[in-house]
Amino acid sequence: MRFIGFLAFIGFSAFFKTQSIREISSTQKTQETHFPDPFSFDRLCLFSKLPFVLHLLRPAQGSVRRRKRVARGNSAGGGTTAGRGTKGQQSRVGKGRRWGFEGGQTPLVRRQPKLGGFARPRALRYEVVTLGKMDSLLEAGSYDSAALRRRGLVRSGAPVKVLGNAVKKKFALTVHAASKGAKKALVDAGGSITIVQ
Repeated sequence: MRFIGFLAFIGFSAFFKTQSIREISSTQKTQETHFPDPFSFDRLCLFSKLPFVLHLLRPAQGSVRRRKRVARGNSAGGGTTAGRGTKGQQSRVGKGRRWGFEGGQTPLVRRQPKLGGFARPRALRYEVVTLGKMDSLLEAGSYDSAALRRRGLVRSGAPVKVLGNAVKKKFALTVHAASKGAKKALVDAGGSITIVQ
């Protein structure tokens, strides 16, 4: 009798287990039909599944913290001075100061000069040519402003000024201005320079 009862128990257990599996499978099928998995990627209906993903979005862990509530008693950790220290201007209500205030001294904005200076209306703007550039691009010889312009060392119509303090080739230049070092370097190399107005 015990053996028969045991077999009956096993039979009933198997029957109920089969029924529950069928119910679970039908429930899963219903969920898959009506509530699709938000992480199943389908290129065609990506935007149609956005409503199923938006509720899963969360800020990064630890990036959002609750505001510290002060002046709610010492047991809360922010009582008495509420994190403002003891006495002084910084601990008072209305301690804010306007932008640029430096405690009473003349602020930086007012220390700056009011006017931005001026540019000389008749100032001469030279186009600079260096001796090193001439040494590397030109052969030894005589050159004036027009010749330098034809060779591409001068691009504008402004007066030409020669700068530098070292040259290896022998140049005879006719320009509008030159530095002392450039004049000395040209003479030491055996060349010459003529200043025209």
